[in-house]
Amino acid sequence: MASLTDRVRGNGRIAAGLLLNLLASICIVFLNKWIYVRYGFPNMSLTLVHFVVTWLGLYVCQKLDIFAPKSLPPSKLLLLALSFCGFVVFTNLSLQNNTIGTYQLAKAMTTPVIIVIQTLCYKKTFSIKIQLTLIPITLGVILNSYYDVKFNFLGMVFAALGVLVTSLYQVWVGAKQHELQVNSMQLLYYQAPMSSAMLLVAVPFFEPVFGEGGIFGPWSVSALLMVLLSGVIAFMVNLSIYWIIGNTSPVTYPFPSNLQVPRFKYLANLHPDFYCFFS
Repeated sequence: MASLTDRVRGNGRIAAGLLLNLLASICIVFLNKWIYVRYGFPNMSLTLVHFVVTWLGLYVCQKLDIFAPKSLPPSKLLLLALSFCGFVVFTNLSLQNNTIGTYQLAKAMTTPVIIVIQTLCYKKTFSIKIQLTLIPITLGVILNSYYDVKFNFLGMVFAALGVLVTSLYQVWVGAKQHELQVNSMQLLYYQAPMSSAMLLVAVPFFEPVFGEGGIFGPWSVSALLMVLLSGVIAFMVNLSIYWIIGNTSPVTYPFPSNLQVPRFKYLANLHPDFYCFFS
């Protein structure tokens, strides 16, 4: 009985984590689109704000003894931090240049790409059920992208790059947590400031820093509040990504964010009573 109770409790935590990521992901998509359209806030600068707020949030968490930092060699996190930058920048550029529907549907290709990466590079195998679900996902994304009434070639390029870098990032998140024996907060605590430093160096080459349209430009109070709110929600998204991948697998994570991914691997790890909830 104790074992069954522990399983149900563990599955409840996973379900809660997935639900939190789903809600936060939906909120940040619409909020970021609003910030781009309404205020014209620069993409990379917004990403930098996200990274800084994420690190500050984790700093507060460790001061409250929610987790204990673990010393990690920077060289082990370099590629992960770089992919984190690319993951957020390219997905934000995709959102900026595509409709929300096309942007969200394109993200569904993350799951097939993750499976390809894990199959080719990590020699992992997946069931026939999971492999078959990739066919309608891929066809649906291709058809939607091609016949989108607002087809944007540049937007499709950013979407493709976003999917590729996101897939690499999610695979590496799971691999690094296992390799370094750290939890989600410990890994993100060191990786977020590294990504912030990388973007801080890159922003002046691509976007204005001061003056009109710059991160330190004359923005209205409402614009700054929306950007800050976006950073707080980004903290929730980033933290839930790491937690979900660390407690399940890279294939599981896209489920709440894309709404159109294979569920078999995730459901196989849940107690049968949870199946009706996710069906």
